[in-house]
Amino acid sequence: MSQPLHSDVLVVGGGLAGIVTALECLQAGKLVTLVDRDSRERLGGLARWAFGGMALVGTPLQARMKIPDSPERALADWVRFGELGATDTLPLAWARYYVEHSRAEVYDWLCARGLKFLPAVNWVERGLHGEGNSLPRYHVLWGTSRLLALTMIAALERAGANGRLTLLSRTRITGLDHAAGAIVGAAGVNEETGQELRFAAPVAVLAMGGINGGHEEVRANWPAGTPLPASMLNGAHPYSDGKLHRLVQGLGGRIAAAGAMWNYAAGFPHPQPHFEGHGLSSIPCKSALWLDHRGRRIGPEPLVTGFDTHHLCQRVAGLERPWTWHLLNWRIAARELAISGAEHNQRIRDRQLLHFLRETMLGNHRLVRQLAQESPHFLVDDTLAGLAAKMNALAGGGHVKPEVLQATADAFDANFANGDKLHNDDQIRRIVHARQWGPDRLRTCKPAPLQMRGAGPFIAIQMQLVTRKSLGGLVTDMQSRVLGAQGQALPGLYSVGEAAGFGGGGACGKRSLEGTFLPGCILTARAAARHISSGR
Repeated sequence: MSQPLHSDVLVVGGGLAGIVTALECLQAGKLVTLVDRDSRERLGGLARWAFGGMALVGTPLQARMKIPDSPERALADWVRFGELGATDTLPLAWARYYVEHSRAEVYDWLCARGLKFLPAVNWVERGLHGEGNSLPRYHVLWGTSRLLALTMIAALERAGANGRLTLLSRTRITGLDHAAGAIVGAAGVNEETGQELRFAAPVAVLAMGGINGGHEEVRANWPAGTPLPASMLNGAHPYSDGKLHRLVQGLGGRIAAAGAMWNYAAGFPHPQPHFEGHGLSSIPCKSALWLDHRGRRIGPEPLVTGFDTHHLCQRVAGLERPWTWHLLNWRIAARELAISGAEHNQRIRDRQLLHFLRETMLGNHRLVRQLAQESPHFLVDDTLAGLAAKMNALAGGGHVKPEVLQATADAFDANFANGDKLHNDDQIRRIVHARQWGPDRLRTCKPAPLQMRGAGPFIAIQMQLVTRKSLGGLVTDMQSRVLGAQGQALPGLYSVGEAAGFGGGGACGKRSLEGTFLPGCILTARAAARHISSGR
C-alpha cells in the first residue's frame, strides 16, 4: 500500500456538491483531495447531464415578470407540499435557509461566474389543488446544467493549481478512519488497477449522491403501504449505492427518510444507455391522453403533468401493469414533447438562440423525428388501428384492442363537438389554466380534438416509472456536519447535496417544489466549506 495522501479536506464524490465544496475550500486556502468513482471525463456527475432547472426565490427575473414572490410565501408552499411537520426540525431549518438564501447564494453567485438564465420563469409543481408552487419559480440555466458543471470544474482546476488539489478518478472510498472519536482519514481503492489507497485528512465531506442508485436499494427503501411496481427504469446512477451511508451509520451517524424518493412517472429506456436499465425521463405532454396498458384513459381523474409528480408516480405504480401509454398526435408532440436533461435539449445546452426560438415558436419537429427514429418505444402511425397493432407488437399480449383505443379517442374528442364553451373535462380545464401563464402558453397546445384534421399522424409512447433522486439521507446540521443519534456532530465529518437529503436528512419532505436539487447541492456545499474554513 502506498503512503497516505495528506490534505486538509477530503471530498468524496465529484458531482456538483462535491465540486462546489472543494472549490470553496481551495479558495479559502485549504489543501483538498477530491475522489470520484467515475472517469475523469464524467466529472460533474449527474449535473453534467441534467437540464438545469432551479427553484429560486425573489430573483430579478421574477421581478421583471411581476411575480410577487417572497421567502415567506415560498416557505409556506414548501412546507405544505412537502408535508413537513413541526418535529422535522432540521429539514424545516434547511427549507427556511433555502428560500431565504437561494437568491444571494445561488442566483447571484452563479451570475457572478458568468452563467445566465433564460428570461422566462416557468411554473411547475402547482399541486393538484394549488398546494404546490403558488407562483412561478423554475429558472432554467442557459447552457443547461452541463455548462454549470463545466464552469465549476474549470474554476476548481484554477483554484487547485500548483498542487493544492489532488483529483483522483475511478476511486472508491471503502472505509473512514477515526481516532478518539474524530475523522482522521479514509481508505480507498482504484477500481481500474485495484491499488489500495489511504487518505489522511482531519475533515471528510461526503458528497457521493443518494441512496437509491439501483433497483435493489429502491425496493428495499420503498415506502411502506404504497404500491411497488413490478419494474422500473433507473434515472439515478448505480454508484449511488448507499454503502457509504451505511458505513457512516455504523460510526454513529443517522439516515433519515430513506423511503422518501423523487421519481418520475413517464420514462422510457435511453436509446444509448450509459448503464444497465438507464431510463430517460420525459416531460409528459399536458395534452396527451395518459392510458393504461389496455389503451383506456386512466381516471376518473386524468393524469396531467406539471401539478404533482409524486401523485403521478403513486397512480402509475398502483396500476395493473408497470407500463402506461401516452396517446397524442404530431401537433401535440412538436409543441409539447420534451426530455429532461441536457442531451435532448441541444438548443439550450449549446446556446443556439435562433434555433431555440424557432423551435419554440414553430415546434420541435427535430426532436420528434429523432425519437421516432431512435426509440422503439416511440410509435407513429396514420391510424389508431395501426397504432394499436404497433403497441401490441411492442408490449406483447394483445392488450390494446383497436376498438378500445378508438373509443378512448372518441370520448375525449366528444368534448369539442359543441364548441370550446361546452367541454367538461378535467384535463382540458388544467390545460386552459396552465396556458394563462405566458411560458406555458408557448409550450402547450390550445385544446383540440385528438383526431383533428391535419394534426396527425398519431403517436403512442410506452412509459414506465423511472427512479431519480433520494429525498432522504444523512442527518446534518446547518453547517452540513453529520449528526449522531443524540444530535451531536461527528467531529470532522460533513455531508452535502443528495447524500444529506439536500440538507438535514430530508429538506424537501415527501415532495419537491421541483428544481430544488441543484440549488440544494450548492447551498449545503457552501455551508460546509464556510464552517470548515472557519476552523471551528
